[in-house]
Amino acid sequence: MRTRTGLEVLCENPSRYLPGERLGILANPASVDSRFVHARDRISQAFPGRVVALYAPQHGFFADKQDNMKASDNFVDPELGVPVFSLYGQTRIPTPEMMAPIDTLIIDLQDVGTRVYTFIYTMAYCLEEARRHGKQVVVLDRPNPVGGNIVEGNLLIPEYASFVGRFPIPMRHGLTVGEVARLFNDHFEIGCDLTVVPMENWRRDMFFEQTGLPWVAPSPNLPTPVSAVVYPGQVIWEGTNVSEGRGTTRPFELFGAPFIDPREITAVIGPEGLAGAVLRPVLFEPTSNKWAGQPCRGFQIHPTEPGRFRPYSASLALLRAVLRLYPDRFAWSKEPYEYEYEKPAIDLILGNPEIRRRLEQQEPIESLEASWTEDLDRFSAVSREYFLYK
Repeated sequence: MRTRTGLEVLCENPSRYLPGERLGILANPASVDSRFVHARDRISQAFPGRVVALYAPQHGFFADKQDNMKASDNFVDPELGVPVFSLYGQTRIPTPEMMAPIDTLIIDLQDVGTRVYTFIYTMAYCLEEARRHGKQVVVLDRPNPVGGNIVEGNLLIPEYASFVGRFPIPMRHGLTVGEVARLFNDHFEIGCDLTVVPMENWRRDMFFEQTGLPWVAPSPNLPTPVSAVVYPGQVIWEGTNVSEGRGTTRPFELFGAPFIDPREITAVIGPEGLAGAVLRPVLFEPTSNKWAGQPCRGFQIHPTEPGRFRPYSASLALLRAVLRLYPDRFAWSKEPYEYEYEKPAIDLILGNPEIRRRLEQQEPIESLEASWTEDLDRFSAVSREYFLYK
């Protein structure tokens, strides 16, 4: 039975949730129903004449901006003739002028279940500003594409909070976007007037391909559900000089660099690759981003058993192998990352500089995992209080 998103539930029961008179919608191209009708159109049909503003997260309302720190501008929507305010441009926090036109902000974003994905922090800023300005927020829930039963990784430490991690949650958090909103609003004490419209027919053990819903890329470099499955681990390459596959047709599934020999990596991590996935050696040439126009050797990750595959641990193991084999050619990125100009990108991504140092010292991945087990258990106990789907 197909999963029905919060968008569909809201628009088929518009009087049940009674949003305020003047509506704003935070959305992007992935904010569609099962027939690819966009939230802007569904909601404006369900609430005629009441949508007065639109808002865009990172990558823009049309997801046309490719990369980190590529701002999008405000503009006027050609369909509704209302302003579209960029929340990844001159500001990442809604201004009073942006909040003034509306009574209720409807948020319909496809999250990917990973701490560093910025949409949930755009949502957090919106919750904070809604509280400050006396506005209501309605979050339309969508599936976590990597399921809701598995959590992975260390928790962010407060000293490394940034736009890729504002709160102490693990890399793979196991929550839907609506559940994240509830966690942020209650446990982290934002305290706005929040309503979450839940999905129907979604289970915590579901990966996206089991929902029956169409996949529309929530950002330019997550083109398929498989790219979302590997993303909680493969995103760490953004903090290095190893290509994470940007500039190819399979970003995050592909990774490599001119100095990598796949045979050497395989010898270090084992001939059968990683549990629940197959590492297929490849040669690729990015058309943009790192190593553009240069042949890169590496792998494509094929998750054959997504329920067994642990992307964060897998990518840490691969990073550890690269550190061991290529100490003179591998490098940590020194470029600014998500408007942070001092702390290394890898430390922001990992959420704790100690993880980087322990990888540099070749600490076994099993030892790293054991060190954050208690934190994960505590997070899981807290996050269960905000489950909408048991």
